[in-house]
Amino acid sequence: MIAACTDTPGAGASRPTFSDAWRRARDYVAEQCEVAGCKVRVDACGNLHARPNAIAWDAPVWLSGSHIDSVPHGGNFDGVTGIVLPLEVLRVAKEDAKIAIPLELIIWAEEEGTTFGLGMLGSRAFVGELSASRLSELKNAQEQNYVEAGAPHGVRADAIGSQSEKLRPNAYIGLIECHIEQGPGLWNQDCSIAVVTAIAGRRQYKVSLKGQANHAGSTMMHDRRDALAGAAEVIGAMERYGRDLGNRSVVTVGQINASPNAINVINDQVVFTIDFRSPQQEVLARGDPKVRQLVEQIANNRGLELSIDETEMQLVTEMDRAVVGKIERVAKQHCPGGQIEQSTSGALHDAAILAPHVPTAMIFVASRDGISHNPGEFSRISDLALAGKVLFDAVRDRRLE
Repeated sequence: MIAACTDTPGAGASRPTFSDAWRRARDYVAEQCEVAGCKVRVDACGNLHARPNAIAWDAPVWLSGSHIDSVPHGGNFDGVTGIVLPLEVLRVAKEDAKIAIPLELIIWAEEEGTTFGLGMLGSRAFVGELSASRLSELKNAQEQNYVEAGAPHGVRADAIGSQSEKLRPNAYIGLIECHIEQGPGLWNQDCSIAVVTAIAGRRQYKVSLKGQANHAGSTMMHDRRDALAGAAEVIGAMERYGRDLGNRSVVTVGQINASPNAINVINDQVVFTIDFRSPQQEVLARGDPKVRQLVEQIANNRGLELSIDETEMQLVTEMDRAVVGKIERVAKQHCPGGQIEQSTSGALHDAAILAPHVPTAMIFVASRDGISHNPGEFSRISDLALAGKVLFDAVRDRRLE
């Protein structure tokens, strides 16, 4: 049903945060939670919470959830896996186990970052990292800021950051986020699931190269200050640097805009992004000056003006050992050989935002050929069911150890 909520039917999942498709998906999950005997509320940041009716809102419980927003033409499993599995746990607890399971399902608002230009907005606001004024600076393609666009969906600027609307200390026993791996590791090893022990950190940059626009036919090659050619050299340099780093570290140029972008004109300005990730904090720290040096060297050699600004810095996030340990213990009765694999996440998740505040871990589900952010995204039902069983056993009681 969630897959049917898309702005691009037949061409993948397109659910920008606060869009009609996004709202239909959220309403569906809310309705299913109510059928499963849960009460539902939306906090001032736009996140949806659901927990069994028999458990008070201020009672400590486990937290599990993810996101329903998507990249344009994305897949049906990214984020949604982390919603469907805790929803199924709530259903099973009501129908089969007949217990009020100590679990709260959450849908985080705007995880991907493609709608407002920055990711994990709902979780960041919930833990107090983002204020209403900062959210008001972030705009979507319709030039609406997060607060304006979110108002019809529960966002309340005057309450963001208030004691009643943000994360309270000791409010949750722990957080377990379920997610597809978004990489080929588990699939290639024919492993169904894994427990995540760390989430890679990342540094992101916005780079501008300025040269001189001129006629493509009349300007000799040695007389050019071609910003696009400079950007192309930077892209190659970033790819080589990423390959040289190894150890699951990666460097990506993901967005590029050239001006004047005409067939017969040398481009005088190019603005692009660099995304640098590593599961090792030392590599990120050492790599920051290296990335800047490589870009500066190319700009200087080509006579281009340069500006490079760091737009985000997220530290490597270690998962909580107690939560990881509990997942490993309960997985023994479900996983082949009585052991669950361990993994690190190259992708960033809301779990990384909550981890400094709540004991946190993740469960990965194998993703076919590692394909994600693509309509070809797929995970086996049997693997999803296995992750659901492990999640159920991990959260059925309030013990952390």
